[in-house]
Amino acid sequence: MHELSIAHSLVELAAEEAERLGLRRVRALYLKLGVLSGVVKEALQFSFDIVTEGTSLEGADLVIEDVPVVVYCPRCQEARTLPEPMPMRCPVCGTRTADVRQGREMELYALEGDEGDGKDAPDRRDQTERSQKERLFG
Repeated sequence: MHELSIAHSLVELAAEEAERLGLRRVRALYLKLGVLSGVVKEALQFSFDIVTEGTSLEGADLVIEDVPVVVYCPRCQEARTLPEPMPMRCPVCGTRTADVRQGREMELYALEGDEGDGKDAPDRRDQTERSQKERLFG
């Protein structure tokens, strides 16, 4: 199950970023996950809960945003969101296409946590776009 190693990598990346940002506690990780990424969302969620036990991210939520498949239709000359990943046909005109524009990504794009040491410290959210795939696998 490769979701376990992905969850481990997410936790490592989030812990590094939290330290860099000065977050004392991470409450949530925000992940964009494409339908064609090859990752089973439920298995990743389960693995994340296991991997965070005993770490600085224990108790943090993994918030997963599903990213639909978007293809480019050569006939319509527009990007179209597919209602289902297969078949790879334009939902408007039915033309076959393999030009996938979106839906393969796996991107850790934000952390939510508490800053500093005080319990009344302000929330801080890192909105820097960081490609988890590039950082961990590329």
